[in-house]
Amino acid sequence: MEIAILVLSFVILLGIGVPIAWSIGLSSIFTMLISIPAIPAFTTVAQRMATGLDSFSLLAIPFFVLAGQIMNRGGIARRLIDFAKTLVGALPGGLAHVNIIAAMLFGAIAGSAVAAASAIGGFMGKAMEKEGYDKEFAAAVNITSATTGLVIPPSNILIVYSLASGGVSIAALFLAGYIPGILTGLLLMIVSGFWAKRKGYPVGKRSSLREVGRTFIHALPSLFLLVVVIGGIVQGYFTATEASAVAVLYCLILTVIYREVRWQELPGIFKQAVATTAIVMLLVATSMSMSWIMAYENIPQNITTLLLSISDSKLVILIIINLILLFVGIFMDITPAVLIFTPIFLPVITELGMDPLHFGIVMILNLCIGLCTPPVGSVLFVGVGVAGTSISKVIRPLMPLFIAMLVALLLITYIPSLSTWLPGLLGY
Repeated sequence: MEIAILVLSFVILLGIGVPIAWSIGLSSIFTMLISIPAIPAFTTVAQRMATGLDSFSLLAIPFFVLAGQIMNRGGIARRLIDFAKTLVGALPGGLAHVNIIAAMLFGAIAGSAVAAASAIGGFMGKAMEKEGYDKEFAAAVNITSATTGLVIPPSNILIVYSLASGGVSIAALFLAGYIPGILTGLLLMIVSGFWAKRKGYPVGKRSSLREVGRTFIHALPSLFLLVVVIGGIVQGYFTATEASAVAVLYCLILTVIYREVRWQELPGIFKQAVATTAIVMLLVATSMSMSWIMAYENIPQNITTLLLSISDSKLVILIIINLILLFVGIFMDITPAVLIFTPIFLPVITELGMDPLHFGIVMILNLCIGLCTPPVGSVLFVGVGVAGTSISKVIRPLMPLFIAMLVALLLITYIPSLSTWLPGLLGY
């Protein structure tokens, strides 16, 4: 009964256009009202929202958001594009490869798929169109490649998964994301290369070692942020939360070096970071209240029993979970999806003997695909808007890239070492 009320009220509220954070909170209250009187129900939900935000790890999110906002305005995207162009610009579909590599680098540094789609797409869309690429293909490449930055650390969503899972190491998650993120980018490059060759898109000139070195030096201060943040965490110099503050300080230093952000612009950047953080934190608070209510009503245990009654095969259960998450990603943004469905599926995968670290990467890559699909695909809408085209026109070139992401998902799901080898190598 309780699960029916929770799901139906949530779906109805979303269907009539209620914002997702409010939909989560209201459906949680409706579910509680079945079990207890109104005043204790409202009090319990409020308390769980407050305690859900009482986490030291969550402090990393506003700092990483601020770092991303500074990077988005500081000329970092252009330098990464120039560096990527010297590496792969001479391959078939060279500018598509440049877009993918630049999005992987920028998304990893900024920790935001939307920021990557906006910053890289703003530069690369016009450049690709000028060189003879179809506008829709350029948009499709930008949209799919931007999501790789959510898997490659540092990533806010990996921090959210750590919270939702009850304490999976953030450092281990950061390390686990490298190989899956790079693998996804490589598969996107392979598909883009075949598409470009079939369409006869132009190939750029080969860069000299001197040009590669010059662009690398220009991009090095930006790339070094990854070394500072991830290296500092792995070596134990600071925690992930402290690393986020270091990232902000480093980005402020970069603005002085690059001289592309005036001090007068910083209050506006801070204001935008606060607005983004407020949205994320409201989602976290309401999602944590829903997670508690699901645990109170034994919903995760019931779902675990149901799934295991369907089959005791790990292969079959993982296919079912992947299909559910792919479906969820179409209708729900990645942050609430991770917070709501991690407590539901974690007992299932634990029962199957799957590493929660591995499952975290599988879940996030799953939901990244949802960011590229309507009706709530935020990266899809940003990419289409930046390119100045429409969703209907982008769908055709997007489909082969979707398939590449699905292949990556299957490989990462059924080859656990792709996620667990690097953390294990470094002692996590």
